[in-house]
Amino acid sequence: MRFLATISYDGSKYNGYQKQVHGNTVQNKLEEVLSNINGDSVSVSASGRTDAGVHALNQKVHFDLNVHITPDSLCKAMNSLLPGDIYVRSVVGVSDDFHARFDVKAKEYIYKINMGEYDPILKDYVFQYCKKLDVVEIERALKYLEGTHDFKSFTSGDDKRDDYVRTIIQTNLIRDLKNVNMITISFLGTGFMRYMVRNLVGTLIQIGEGKYKSTDIIDILNACDRRRAGMCADACGLYLKDVFYR
Repeated sequence: MRFLATISYDGSKYNGYQKQVHGNTVQNKLEEVLSNINGDSVSVSASGRTDAGVHALNQKVHFDLNVHITPDSLCKAMNSLLPGDIYVRSVVGVSDDFHARFDVKAKEYIYKINMGEYDPILKDYVFQYCKKLDVVEIERALKYLEGTHDFKSFTSGDDKRDDYVRTIIQTNLIRDLKNVNMITISFLGTGFMRYMVRNLVGTLIQIGEGKYKSTDIIDILNACDRRRAGMCADACGLYLKDVFYR
């Protein structure tokens, strides 16, 4: 039977999501636990991979099991065996042709930035920028990113593919009402390439610093050249917030 699990994890101590030989990854842990439950090896497919240090609130994974078990019992069994920094939020049965990656309609990522005093407790979970940014100018720049564009300028320099076109459905800059120095930038889109969100955020930070203008985003997009965009923001502030199938 095929199952779809929603999982959250603290990525700070893992070498990313994707399985590695003898690697400490989220997929390694999931497959180890599920193989134990199944009594045979299990392969897990995710909605997408996250890099080392990146977190997930609602990552989606599917897998097939031979053992007869209810979704609720499976959820409990997985949580009893997984380490404390990986948690299964829910498990449901799905059709045999469902695919956690290929059936995705949209994903949402968020990025957290601290503009205030350095916080060692949050160092693995929020980018410690620790200086003021022009958040109004960042908000202006975000709106230029919405829509369908060629995002080659914001991908990894060694990312070679035929199609860099993606659609960002909505962006937001959220201010923390309890902590005025904490902001969260969100991106809802049909798909994201490796380092794309971190490169977008890095460029937005440099816009907030005054190194670029918000309107420069248009020229950077049109250039289709990674060298025209800004820095790659640290992994620690990035979260895969949600994955949508409808």
